[in-house]
Amino acid sequence: MSSQYEFYRARAQEAQKEAAATSLSNVRERCLRAAEAWETMAARALRSDTNRARAEAEKAAANASMSDAVAG
Repeated sequence: MSSQYEFYRARAQEAQKEAAATSLSNVRERCLRAAEAWETMAARALRSDTNRARAEAEKAAANASMSDAVAG
C-alpha cells in the first residue's frame, strides 16, 4: 500500500478519535465529516494503487509474451 493511503487512513482515525473525545455536538459532527472525507480519499488511493499494480502486471505479461514470440 502506498504511503498516501496510510496517511489518509491515519488522518481518518485521528478525526474519529477527536470526535469520540469531544462533548460538543457540532465539533463531533465536523470531525465525523472529516473522517468520512479522509476515508473516501483513502479508498480512492487504494483503488489507484490496485489499478496501477494490475496495469503493470498486465504490461509485464504482455512484454514476456512478446519476448517468447520473438525468441521462439
